[in-house]
Amino acid sequence: MTRLEAERRAVVEHASELADLTPARTGNLSVRGEGDDADAFAITPTGVPYDAFDLADVPVVGTDGERVAGEMAPSSEVPMHSAIYRREDVGAIVHTHSPWATALAVADEPLPPIHYMIVAVGKRVPVADYAPYGTDDLAANIVAAMDEADSTAALIENHGLVVTAPDLPTALENTHHVESLARLYLESRSAGLEPQTLSDEQLETVLEKFESYGQ
Repeated sequence: MTRLEAERRAVVEHASELADLTPARTGNLSVRGEGDDADAFAITPTGVPYDAFDLADVPVVGTDGERVAGEMAPSSEVPMHSAIYRREDVGAIVHTHSPWATALAVADEPLPPIHYMIVAVGKRVPVADYAPYGTDDLAANIVAAMDEADSTAALIENHGLVVTAPDLPTALENTHHVESLARLYLESRSAGLEPQTLSDEQLETVLEKFESYGQ
């Protein structure tokens, strides 16, 4: 079996979902290996349409940032993904330039708890300080922002959004949640309304209820 075959297959199967979230080829996603392979991850290749690569093309990168498999070069955001995997116990990462979340990012404005669904990623979505894309500095800023806010997502100043989760479907779903809430927040403000925020106590109640949500 090819190393991280299941994770590489997940990248192929879900990469096209980035097209609904981010312009052109500006997004990327990755899936971490399990067990003995937890020191590596499969990631979308750089500069390639989301439907233009197959399993053998998908790069596998160690959490040290070195490519260990795959016929195509990995995303330029490998430093961000590898830094998050080194420091956070997560199984998947999605990075987009989705328009509503990015609108907040370019304004350097965090997403406050205007709706209970924000608990999918935390109690707010912070903004990580700007640094050039694909750099260790950017990766460090993102990890610091998420840790400080106790969030699994962060806006990136003048850049976009990153969301982490235990698995790729959840990371993609939560990316949609953040984008939807960012739109709700900005549209209500543009209508002259003042969005109300939920208190920590109210959010804690939601978190308790979510423990028994679903099948």
